[in-house]
Amino acid sequence: MSELVSPARTPSASTAVAPGASAEQEFAFSAGDFERVRELIYQRAGISLHAGKQAMVYSRLSRRLRETSHRSFAAYLQWLQANTGASGENEWQEFINCLTTNLTSFFREDHHFHALVDDLKARGGKALRIWCSAASTGEEPYSIAMTVAEALGGQAQVKIVASDIDTKVLATAQRGVYDVDSRGLSPERLHRHFLRGKGGNAGFIRVKPELARMIEFRPFNLMSRSWSLGDPFDIIFCRNVMIYFDNPTQRQVLQQMHGVLKPQGLLYVGHSENFTDARDLFHLRGKTIYQKV
Repeated sequence: MSELVSPARTPSASTAVAPGASAEQEFAFSAGDFERVRELIYQRAGISLHAGKQAMVYSRLSRRLRETSHRSFAAYLQWLQANTGASGENEWQEFINCLTTNLTSFFREDHHFHALVDDLKARGGKALRIWCSAASTGEEPYSIAMTVAEALGGQAQVKIVASDIDTKVLATAQRGVYDVDSRGLSPERLHRHFLRGKGGNAGFIRVKPELARMIEFRPFNLMSRSWSLGDPFDIIFCRNVMIYFDNPTQRQVLQQMHGVLKPQGLLYVGHSENFTDARDLFHLRGKTIYQKV
């Protein structure tokens, strides 16, 4: 999937440019506004925005200004912070949705799925709980479910919890509908795990019900103080998430993941993430796979 980015709209000759905005910008957006956005997304989602992300922030949040009829980022941010109640929480969720990055595919970093097969078989068909903590549009949790079905067949007693902070991509994941040429799917897996659309749905595929039943989708913010996720997990996938967190936030999340993993539980992380400085919590067991200490 490509990133959820809406290009900034360039005003036409008949579009008025807001005071304080440049000729190329529709809305006034100062350095102070950008710093405020950085503070707010850090507070709400733990995301540390790089100092060079001004254009990305402008592009993604501009549509929220249009939809809420604000003429500057300063006015929008002031309204956002003052707006309380259900409508305020809804807009905070929209704010977060705009600034999260959702780049994924089926069987991404496929060495993890080969390792998962070995681990599932070693557990001998015991009941397992797996948490996919950044489900995005669903390709990752469905890849986990396909791996479970292929490794264990009918004896699988596996429950997958799939969560994401972005409610819009989570809704896409729950629908389980994708392009037939989605990256990462072999012809064999397309035939085994998906239904092909016909007529007006030609070119699309839907996850088969028996695969979808393995997964419980739910919104979840890793910055939440209360991790009420049910019974402890045997395996957690948290891949390419920590790269958006600073070191103190990474440590906080690792401590909480340690707390919701069973003894000897496994943590699968992204290829560019390294937590060898958290040896009191996890030790490296395989390529970007850590085991609970």
